[in-house]
Amino acid sequence: MQSVNFLIKPASSLCNMRCRYCFYEDEAANRTQASMGVMTPETADLLIREALDAVDFNGRISFAFQGGEPTVAGLDFFRHFVAEVTARNTRHIPVSYSIQTNGLALDGEWAEFLAKNRFLVGVSLDGDKALHDEFRIDAAGKGTWTRVRQNITLLQRAGVDLNLLCVVTKRCAKSAVRIYHALQKTGMEYLQFIPCLDPIEKPRGSMPYSLLPEDYGIFLCALFDEWYRDWASGHYTSVRLFDDYVHLAMGLPAGTCATSGSCGAYFVVEADGSVYPCDFYVLDEWKLGHLGDQPLPALAKSDRAMRFLQDGLEHPTACASCQWQPLCFGGCKRDWCDDPAGGKQNYYCPAFQKFFAHAAPRLRQIAQAELRARGR
Repeated sequence: MQSVNFLIKPASSLCNMRCRYCFYEDEAANRTQASMGVMTPETADLLIREALDAVDFNGRISFAFQGGEPTVAGLDFFRHFVAEVTARNTRHIPVSYSIQTNGLALDGEWAEFLAKNRFLVGVSLDGDKALHDEFRIDAAGKGTWTRVRQNITLLQRAGVDLNLLCVVTKRCAKSAVRIYHALQKTGMEYLQFIPCLDPIEKPRGSMPYSLLPEDYGIFLCALFDEWYRDWASGHYTSVRLFDDYVHLAMGLPAGTCATSGSCGAYFVVEADGSVYPCDFYVLDEWKLGHLGDQPLPALAKSDRAMRFLQDGLEHPTACASCQWQPLCFGGCKRDWCDDPAGGKQNYYCPAFQKFFAHAAPRLRQIAQAELRARGR
């Protein structure tokens, strides 16, 4: 395999926070075993061996850690993991590390480790204190913004490579400009915004935090206007979704599966070593197998994996005739739902239609400027 990408859940669905909109808590509740506990060193070692065996001589490996909350596994787990990779990587395959964390448990030791081992760290922060603390609470029901914000500063001082992730809820969607500037005030230049997910068995839009398509469209347009204004004034802040659209307008590949029009970019490995094709589908029906049962290339070519990939290519019906298809590709499969005509539709299609009608000329303007700067 040319490159092997993993999203690892070392603490399964365990978490030290109780975010009211947590999609993984809901996903875990919809499978036979909600939590697989904390990954053992033996399972970590097996994962590392499987990864190194699977990758080509000139390939690459990416280990991304997520949850639940991955820091619940403890710093010693990560120290062991990195040491084991170093000891076994006799072919000197390029290896990168990243971790997505709520930031609550971080301290000086964590910051030193993450900086030393060049982890890319994503911290979840939903804008300012009022917006963040509405949904991102700890086990005692208290807000977490102040503590997380302090730990972000700790990471910055240690020289950790950081970005921020904001979950867009119904309330956040009405405050795009406020959120954007609040995140900028942290000093971070790399931001991600992802729509919150409704529970699997609930109707879309039925929760207090649910993000409705009309609200998401308004959010994207308002956020883009601020982002574009910064770009035009020479004060660029990276917003991953918009960066992806610019890359597509330049004729380059997108950086995420949601904007690339296909699935299968990585393996999800749960704490017990079970393997799945996507973070949004860590469910019994999509379990590909278990580490050690078959080599990773065989898991990737299994009937279940092939069916998952094929399902991801059967885009919503309206995409075929949509003028924005080359920039959108139908969005993430997790947002596809049945339409009245018996086909599929993207729940957020009205939002994307509104956004591209609003932003497409300026996306192409930026793309052309980037191409000129590269001499193309």
